[in-house]
Amino acid sequence: MLWRTKSHHSETSEQDLSRTTSAAKNDAAASASQAAGTAWLAGHLHHLTPEQEAKLEEFKKVCAEHKYYTPAVVAADGVEASPASHGDATMLRFLRARRFDVEGAWGQFKDTEDWRKENDIEDLYANIAVDKYEASRRMYPQWTGRRDRRGIPIYVFEIRHLNSKQMAAYNDTMNSAKPETHKKSSVPPRLLTLFALYENLLNFVMPLCSALPRPNPETPIVSSTNIVDVSGVGLKQFWNLKSHMQDASVLATAHYPETLDRIFIIGAPSFFPTVWSWIKRWFDPNTTSKIFILSAAEVNSTLTSFMEPSSIPKQYGGELEWQWGEMPNLDAPAHELVHDLEQPAADGSSKKELLKGPVLFKGDTVEVLGTVDGTPRRKTIPVPQPQGSTQATQVPASTSTAQANGGAETTPNPPVVEDEKTVLDNAPVNAEEPQTTTAAA
Repeated sequence: MLWRTKSHHSETSEQDLSRTTSAAKNDAAASASQAAGTAWLAGHLHHLTPEQEAKLEEFKKVCAEHKYYTPAVVAADGVEASPASHGDATMLRFLRARRFDVEGAWGQFKDTEDWRKENDIEDLYANIAVDKYEASRRMYPQWTGRRDRRGIPIYVFEIRHLNSKQMAAYNDTMNSAKPETHKKSSVPPRLLTLFALYENLLNFVMPLCSALPRPNPETPIVSSTNIVDVSGVGLKQFWNLKSHMQDASVLATAHYPETLDRIFIIGAPSFFPTVWSWIKRWFDPNTTSKIFILSAAEVNSTLTSFMEPSSIPKQYGGELEWQWGEMPNLDAPAHELVHDLEQPAADGSSKKELLKGPVLFKGDTVEVLGTVDGTPRRKTIPVPQPQGSTQATQVPASTSTAQANGGAETTPNPPVVEDEKTVLDNAPVNAEEPQTTTAAA
């Protein structure tokens, strides 16, 4: 794979895989019990043991020595304050992925930083064509606009829609041309758009969710919960989709570590153990422990243990009006923050939709990015601040890995945690004369 890490630190051995417990045997009830308390926060920002705190400082020192990390500078006489190049929540994801082994985390971190630079990921997200972005969004897990009980965004992936006809049309569209900014890239165009989807998860969805009310506001949201619906899919379709699904899985494991909280697989056919034998090799053992294959009788009780019924789509026993392919149906707190991103209802519809394409949530503003017919669309939209607030909510962005790997590291309430540089410092955002071009559906 083009994005597979080069370092031996990030390779999963066959011996590790052989010890992996089948996802069908993972205890969903025990996992829900853990999520209901604070045990799931172990190893996250503001929930570290003294040993983990020491490992974090050691990791940052190693990265700084290799010039892959720049510490924050505190303001002083004649010295201007500057944020760290990467926030602590980002660094901790790499440490958790390697069980706080500093050498292993450094290997994966370096590989990811090099990969981001080689593929110019920041520029890709800022300038991707909105129509191609939207075509890709419809082929991978989609955010419902809702969150689980901890505030983690809920994504849904319905496999049956990805038939051979749709896949062929998608590949033709994606392979027709590369973005002008990536003409020299060796990465196939269909994979470039996949990178942009991950950037949206970590540049918009996670920072937005971090700014919303939740049980543990001191810790930023850095992961997602996924419902994967495999009902109505035959073995042949699974086989045809193998590389498509593997793309996202390998990419996440290599360069977006610890961005998965849970995967709930529902509607599994009798032959699914055969499919699972392929899938489990795309993940490391820690990730497979987060995957739960639910029987029909387990779906409702398991999902409701993690999510409010209002956040579960109706087709899975909940109350949420949301169908595969639709834009996010935001809950009230999220709608309050980004309602200015909504577009007029399309013909034949009474429901407004969020603006399509890449956007960046920065706490006090949302930056609209992407291109339409080759023309960059640039608009800065203010985010309403809570009544009585004397200062705009700060949701730090970042350069390279920090934003693309969970850079939303503050919340609307204290404690304030380490800022990061914006991922789009060099993107041509014109706040004084914003373009208002929007993408077609």
